[in-house]
Amino acid sequence: MIKTIEYIKKTTRILSENGFNFLFVKILQKITNILIDRDIKNNHKLNSHKKKFHSIVYREDIMLADWENQSNKNYSNTKKSTKVINWIISPPSQGGGHQNMFRFIEYLDKKGYENNIYIYSALDKMTINQAKYNVLKYANLEKANFHYYKRNEEMKDSDAIFATGWETCYPVYNEKTNAKKFYFIQDYEPFFYPVGTEYILAENTYKFGFYGITAGKWLSNKLRSEYGMKCQSYNFGADQNIYKNLNKNPRKEVFFYARPSTERRAFDLGIMALEIFNKKHPEYTINLAGWDVSTYEIPFPYINHKTLNLEELNSIYNKCAVGLVISLTNMSLLPLELISSGVIPIVNRGENNYAVSSNKYIYYTEPSPASLSRAMSEIVTKKDLVDYSIDASNSIGKDIWIKSQKKFLSIIEKELYA
Repeated sequence: MIKTIEYIKKTTRILSENGFNFLFVKILQKITNILIDRDIKNNHKLNSHKKKFHSIVYREDIMLADWENQSNKNYSNTKKSTKVINWIISPPSQGGGHQNMFRFIEYLDKKGYENNIYIYSALDKMTINQAKYNVLKYANLEKANFHYYKRNEEMKDSDAIFATGWETCYPVYNEKTNAKKFYFIQDYEPFFYPVGTEYILAENTYKFGFYGITAGKWLSNKLRSEYGMKCQSYNFGADQNIYKNLNKNPRKEVFFYARPSTERRAFDLGIMALEIFNKKHPEYTINLAGWDVSTYEIPFPYINHKTLNLEELNSIYNKCAVGLVISLTNMSLLPLELISSGVIPIVNRGENNYAVSSNKYIYYTEPSPASLSRAMSEIVTKKDLVDYSIDASNSIGKDIWIKSQKKFLSIIEKELYA
């Protein structure tokens, strides 16, 4: 009330001393200032809610990686023999690609190498204790040192530094070190994204000049021919301490690696194939594992195993005659693991799969619902299926992973010390 009276007095004084025109201009100025202040505040609120660039890589690391500028090469690959290797990894899950990577780190550990594992991610925050827990579930890495990767802190001096996924290539590229830079490559990761920013950012990493060690020949052939990348490959195997054929009787179930969260596993394509198969063979129980699919509309009865631990898989595999595994990028480890358990895998045709394994018990077929379901029917109706599955499990070499581990070590040592 007091302020209102003061405004009236002030307005009356201005009007009497300067006239109506002057008062009108003053009022317009006041209104304009109020509107400007309001717009500034509203813009600030809008900007605080604007979408930002979200990636598993820090923006700063992406922008620093001027890989096309040859003068920006910041390492010299000085030969040393400290037997220390630094690994930059994304937060480790309890399986998948991390399992395969740590298979080799564990072998290097046994051969006297010190392994320093640096966790890097712009999005996922994982404690060191959680990372160790996830890793130690499937790898004996008690000697490994776990750290967070920090851009402005020096890493431990090493002979080699490994990138282990496209997102980790950027900090590895920017790292000022004399260590040899390697790239542990398990898939063609641009295919994980629609053609766009992340597709290009992933593809660019094959031009960084790292030495690649790839999972299977398809990747090494592709990267050499399309990007001129220096790389070698190792072969896939199956851990027969986990995957064993324990059921020599007829099996009345089938398995599908169901990963709707992973586009390259073609979940919907597999569900359509299984729908056709179920209509022909309703007596077969269908097992879905790899993800919780309870929120998906699935037009046939099934068992939802969700995400399983490694030690739970073999008992399910041993109930199944056929396993459907669709791989649209690099081949999965599952086909050979299924075979080891006496399951005949149905896999989509493609060089990405042929070049990784030529095992004659993998049933390759066209990636259509009709073809995939027909292949499943042909297998389950085989008269000698029990004997056939026993022969299949016996076809898996017992020392493939050991040979691959030895080759992995020989590649590193030749590049570092020869």
